[in-house]
Amino acid sequence: MKGALAVATVCAALLAGCADDQEDIQQWMDEQTVGMRGAVKPIPEIKIFTVVDYQATEDAEPFNATRLEPKRPEKQQIDDPRLNPDRQREPLESFPLESLKMVGAMTQGKDIHALIQADSALYQVRIGNFLGQHYGRIVAITEDTVELQELIEDPNEGWIERNNSLRLQERQEAGK
Repeated sequence: MKGALAVATVCAALLAGCADDQEDIQQWMDEQTVGMRGAVKPIPEIKIFTVVDYQATEDAEPFNATRLEPKRPEKQQIDDPRLNPDRQREPLESFPLESLKMVGAMTQGKDIHALIQADSALYQVRIGNFLGQHYGRIVAITEDTVELQELIEDPNEGWIERNNSLRLQERQEAGK
């Protein structure tokens, strides 16, 4: 019982010490709030807008989405046998041009043929054959180059012809 009384006395002394700290804090808060005032800003005045009826019934509608789209020129239609859906596709038309390699050229009489490698297969092509995925038609073959014309579809202008070429693989690697 004496131990409990001693603990209670110590706790009372500690609490008495805390009371002094609270008085200091209360005094400091009172000093800080002396010049303070609370104020609420008044609500801003509501602006009243006049209602205007839309009278221009003959003009274009301002909220019509087609008004925002630019007018595009008519697509250029091209009459080319490469675009014929019934045309028999050649094997090299299933490969992208970047994956094809010219590995040689050979002549038979006056005709010159190019040797094109696609994956592990070797193909012999001549002027007029098709290759690549953009309707490429071979227009010229030399000892080190296959020249072709491709048709590229442009959403704004229709079909555009583009010239491209495959170079002999040995010369192409030496140039790098």
